Amino acid sequence: MTTRHREKKPSSHAAQDEAGPAISPQEALIYVMVTLSAVDREMTDVELGTIGDMVSGLPVFAGYDPDRLIETARDCGEIVRGENGLSLLLEIVRDALPVRLHETAYALAIEVAAVDLDVEQEELRFLELLRDALDLDPLVTAAIERSARVRFRTL
Repeated sequence: MTTRHREKKPSSHAAQDEAGPAISPQEALIYVMVTLSAVDREMTDVELGTIGDMVSGLPVFAGYDPDRLIETARDCGEIVRGENGLSLLLEIVRDALPVRLHETAYALAIEVAAVDLDVEQEELRFLELLRDALDLDPLVTAAIERSARVRFRTL
């Protein structure tokens, strides 16, 4: 297994610098999904199953060991529970993701939010923070959201 070394962007948070090496883009995507699922303090089985299915099946996770999912989720939880946790998590995610994966991160978060057909206020707030942190185009986010509504529509 080869490890890519990337130049770390300067951080305004000392805690990130103390946290060790930067996370991989795949871990950042998992952080987004796990945080979205947990932000309302209730991670449903459907949400967890969706996260597992996406990690196992989507091309963006090629090379990521799905057996590490629980460990990655635990690491994410530790960050969120820390001082300025959510802000720090969003900064870590932004720094770990290449710009071309910003929309992917948002789309994965939307999938997790939509899968149980009940998007809570806390989830909406996290999506707003994620949009801002990743500097996403409002038209793109609206299209991603619309696509999820269409896919998860019921009779």
